[in-house]
Amino acid sequence: MVQMPDIESKVAAVQDLLSEKFGVRKRPLPKMLQRTGRRLPRRMHARAQVLVEAQRLSANPKLAQMVDQAGVARAFDDLTAHLDAIDVADRRKGAILSVAAAVAFNILVVAGGFIFWLWWAGYV
Repeated sequence: MVQMPDIESKVAAVQDLLSEKFGVRKRPLPKMLQRTGRRLPRRMHARAQVLVEAQRLSANPKLAQMVDQAGVARAFDDLTAHLDAIDVADRRKGAILSVAAAVAFNILVVAGGFIFWLWWAGYV
């Protein structure tokens, strides 16, 4: 049988990691998962749902006996390993570089169009 404090500590650890890595505010775990959206892979959402379900079941003493302790531990380990591997600085650099690349591409397209227009009008 899984103890309620054990599940609560695991859920709290996952909530801390989600707020640290994705910048979502601390709320109940289902709401935080909803806020992370597609930034968290589908497989990790499924692992987090195991924790949510275990938390829900452990609130009732009779239903707490139905919680699969090994499954909860495996889901917690997988989820924390994935979240620990996320590098926030690298994600931020990637986002900045992506925006910079889009702006540079747009400038090149406009400049190319302007040069083509100059050539077509006979100025070049």
